[in-house]
Amino acid sequence: MPHWDKITLIGVGLLGGSLGLAVRERRLANRVVGWVRRSASIAECEQAGAVDKADTDLWRAVEQADLVVLCTPLAQMAELATKMLPALKPGCIVTDVGSVKASVVSELEPLVASAKAHFIGSHPMAGAEKMGVAAARADLFEGAICAITPTAQSSPKLVLQIEDLWKSVGGRPLRLSPELHDDLVSRSSHLPHVVAAELANYVLSPVHPKEQGMLCANGFRDTTRIASGSPEMWRDISLSNRRNLSRVLGVFIEDLQEFQLALENQDVKAIEEFFNKAKERRDAWCAQAATTTSPE
Repeated sequence: MPHWDKITLIGVGLLGGSLGLAVRERRLANRVVGWVRRSASIAECEQAGAVDKADTDLWRAVEQADLVVLCTPLAQMAELATKMLPALKPGCIVTDVGSVKASVVSELEPLVASAKAHFIGSHPMAGAEKMGVAAARADLFEGAICAITPTAQSSPKLVLQIEDLWKSVGGRPLRLSPELHDDLVSRSSHLPHVVAAELANYVLSPVHPKEQGMLCANGFRDTTRIASGSPEMWRDISLSNRRNLSRVLGVFIEDLQEFQLALENQDVKAIEEFFNKAKERRDAWCAQAATTTSPE
């Protein structure tokens, strides 16, 4: 028996499309409807199998939905949530896949509540540098941590339903406060994107000799892979989590300056310790990640 009668995906790109594929493959809903901005996207989403039906009419897409998932860039969520309020069915659950939670939850929770519906924030730690429904995969969330960020106003029963949604598509739910989520991802997700982007900006700058790019091999390719992500999405993420990101950037820059000083002083011990510590910590993290099982 399907968990849901109708699920509506607001935005059918990589994450929305992957969620639609996973829900349909596992038969978790009777209907999966996708809202898209352009008429040209309707056929693409339906042919990809991400939705049963795609629509450019927000009201039609949302009406009678039991679950609505916002899968758009962060800066668009509040405007779209406001527009869809009249179409929300009382008791409907609204969630999202945004990479920043505190600002989204504080804005959308009371907004959705005004329509007698319920907002519970979530963030699957899954993605890729490729964009659009053509890059969507039904297994994208397999083994991925999915942060669930309830508040004191959240219904425990509905929180469990959102956790069950992510479990059902292969994810591993983790409850966090919105504020703690944003602190943690500023280091583990947002900082690496800034670093990858700056590596690409600096190393591939046209001010360097033309041979520079020819000497960028697999290490550079792997390290900068995520720099090919959506500039619009990462603009929104950086601005939405700017306080945390700015703080961790400051610490990161200080650490680099310490390494720079060790180089200048030819401090062999400090340089070796820098690389040893990084290897030990990453190796331990990889080993732990490989043995971690999905929570019950």
